[in-house]
Amino acid sequence: MDSVASLAELQAEASCPVCLDYLTDPVTIECGHNFCRSCIHQWWEDLQDIFPCPVCLHHCPDRDFKRNTQLCHMTDMVKQIPTTGSQRKLQEEKLLCEKHNEVFTLFCDSALELWCPQCKISDHQDLPLIPIEEAAASHRRKLKSYIEPLIVEFEDAETEYENHIAKTFEVQRKMENWRRELYYECKELKHSLEVEHDEINASLLIEEKDVEEKITENGRQISNHMFTLNNLLREIVEKYLQTDLDLLTGIESTHNRYENLETPAVFSYELKRASFTLPPHYFGLHKMMSTFQVDLSLDPETAHPSLIISRDRKSVTYRIPDGLHNPQALSSYPAVLSSEGFAAGRHFWQVEVKGTGEWSLGVCKESALQNALMSPSPSRGSRHIELCASICGTCPRGHVMRVGIFLDYELGEVSFYNLNNRSYLYGFTDTFTEKLMPYFSSAPSSKSLTISVRDE
Repeated sequence: MDSVASLAELQAEASCPVCLDYLTDPVTIECGHNFCRSCIHQWWEDLQDIFPCPVCLHHCPDRDFKRNTQLCHMTDMVKQIPTTGSQRKLQEEKLLCEKHNEVFTLFCDSALELWCPQCKISDHQDLPLIPIEEAAASHRRKLKSYIEPLIVEFEDAETEYENHIAKTFEVQRKMENWRRELYYECKELKHSLEVEHDEINASLLIEEKDVEEKITENGRQISNHMFTLNNLLREIVEKYLQTDLDLLTGIESTHNRYENLETPAVFSYELKRASFTLPPHYFGLHKMMSTFQVDLSLDPETAHPSLIISRDRKSVTYRIPDGLHNPQALSSYPAVLSSEGFAAGRHFWQVEVKGTGEWSLGVCKESALQNALMSPSPSRGSRHIELCASICGTCPRGHVMRVGIFLDYELGEVSFYNLNNRSYLYGFTDTFTEKLMPYFSSAPSSKSLTISVRDE
């Protein structure tokens, strides 16, 4: 029996996993598995870019396969080995109909069942039947069409799972930023808001835990979906490689599992940001921030050559001048203006300064901008802008300064606030008759100073 089993194993090695017959013109693909040249060519016929191995699903980058001359000779020798009686008995053994004890030779495509000739005569004369070879070929093509969509769906599910992990870190990052701002407010108002601070912090922790639990649960559902897809993919590939009779046995269950796949819903969320109930003298600042906040962008055409504007035009960084003269530079100081100007109404914007060095923020008149473009300063060879209102400061190493600027055009007021501790810094009053432009500048002695316009 050992020699019979060894011979059967040798014959299996000389057989193609696709057609299950002896290898014809055998070729070897990248993962090391062997196939008939015509079988692997037909298997990959409708595929592009990625070509999976029919056995292990290894992704081959191209249709590159090499003819296996040694295996070709071995297959020829195996074909010459005489078949023993026990082998012939095993090969000739057929699956029999339990009802009529006859060999299955027909397949009903409507009922998805194997039938013997007696079944057709006695029970199902009116149903269309086809030979099992033809039925197996048809269903093998259908199973093949499942493989690529399953691979794509599995990869999509894997990507979605990774996105859910990233969302968890994003929630944590946002919560940390909000806790930092919460700390600054609480430091200034500690005595009057200590109890409320604890309540809000607890609320944030509950919301964070709730969102993370939902994301984790959704991620678990996607992970289970990935597991189901992977199992079904492996089952279909194994089913595809079976003999005709084995393939068609229980084929309805395989079709149903594929056609009834349900993709889990993606959990979406919207974080609710809590805020303090501030004392009466703080109501004005919070109202300005929530009601009059404007979205500013920097104008590269007005930037000094020593300034680098970010791609989103929200940040400007000072660097050491390279000696090149920019005819659009508007000031002997490294400065840049906003693309937006205001000729009416109330407007509030936030600015964040970090790095090392001195900075200046404020507003200037549009006419001063035009005069600067037409009249360069003789002493410096660069243009100078006269400011309506400004505030200066120094940013020490490792410190981040947040400044709020409020313009009430009709009242002729410009107010500056320290948003780190929600305190009032400085106010300027005048009569405005033309458009005002937000202004941002750093001193020439500054090092790696970055000024950013915040959206919130």
